[in-house]
Amino acid sequence: MSELKNIPELLAPAGSMESIRAAIDAGCDAVYFGLEQLNMRARSSNSFTTDKLKEIMQVTSESKVKAYLTLNTILYDHDIRLMKAIVDTAIEHKVDGIIAADPAVINYASRKGISVHISTQANITNIDTVEYFSTFADVMVLARELTLKQVKDISREIKRRSIKGPSGNLVKLEIFAHGALCMAVSGKCYLSLHTDYASANRGACVQNCRRSYIVKDKETETEFEISNEYIMSAKDLCTIDIMDLMVDSGIDVIKIEGRGRAPEYVYTVTKCYREALDSIRDGSYSEEKVMEWRTKLETVFNRGFWNGYYLGKRTGEWSNRYGSAATKQKVYIGKGRSYYAKAMAGEFLLESGKLGIGDDVIITGPTTGLIQTTVRDLHINGAAATDAKKGDMITILLEQQIRPSDKLYKVNDVK
Repeated sequence: MSELKNIPELLAPAGSMESIRAAIDAGCDAVYFGLEQLNMRARSSNSFTTDKLKEIMQVTSESKVKAYLTLNTILYDHDIRLMKAIVDTAIEHKVDGIIAADPAVINYASRKGISVHISTQANITNIDTVEYFSTFADVMVLARELTLKQVKDISREIKRRSIKGPSGNLVKLEIFAHGALCMAVSGKCYLSLHTDYASANRGACVQNCRRSYIVKDKETETEFEISNEYIMSAKDLCTIDIMDLMVDSGIDVIKIEGRGRAPEYVYTVTKCYREALDSIRDGSYSEEKVMEWRTKLETVFNRGFWNGYYLGKRTGEWSNRYGSAATKQKVYIGKGRSYYAKAMAGEFLLESGKLGIGDDVIITGPTTGLIQTTVRDLHINGAAATDAKKGDMITILLEQQIRPSDKLYKVNDVK
């Protein structure tokens, strides 16, 4: 591999304050998030309203992390007023950029002077399209169906043609590195709209493609259940084992998918890719490290992994199960009550299940972010104990402060 001088920006997903703090703690360079219903995760329970924007920008600014706002659904006439209000609010709070696909957003945000990133929903697959969008945008998120050779050719041609965005700098390229892949080209699918009148292109996908199906012969009425594969549900993208090739393709931003995922997913995935990029920078990237990262990635939500189309494969790889193939599972067991700074201990009320010495736990909260630890010391109502059950008031040693709104989860192996 040629000498690497430029390590791409690491862009992490954020659907909650817990996830934003988790991404920052894991070492991201930037986060992206959606507001209201005009983003591709509008259906997700993890979403922000405009009144949260001030807090988001305060947290990211203090950590010197960039913040990008997604406004990447298609728009109807009745959406225009809300879209403009969101863009104006983003400018007021100094958001670093708008990720958009609809020309209405691209045009308005560009005229208002905020940096525009063309979303993958725009399906950019060639240099002439990059040149066209350079009138409006500084960053292009390339289509997920490209090979690394195609990405490298586009990157090289941007430099040769000296294609610059509104900022006056060369256009930057962004590609997805990890997370869910859709059966449709760049996510433009109508299956959900046909069955549930819930448009994926409006951020309301019900994920029909992730289910199992039966094929029926219309003449004989013979039915066959599709075995072994969920034929429309692609495995998740994972590029940790080709990250050196990804960097060498000349891209400027590595993007992680997952605004609908939990904080521990955001932390684990961001941390692994942060370490991978840093190891490429210092020359320590190796097969042994890749195996360690992949094992960690398998502990959080996934549908199985493949490299996508980056290596030139013609067909997708399909999941053989519904839901996650993660090797670890979190189970809610309690909520925070108090934190004793001198003793460095957090107090929790166990509302379900059991907890004992040696158990792994996760604690999440809007201000706390994400804490992952192992129970080394356990007290029930002030008395030392080895096990606790539902209804017990417990304390465990914690170096980081917890708060009454925090949730306590026990982490179990998936059998």
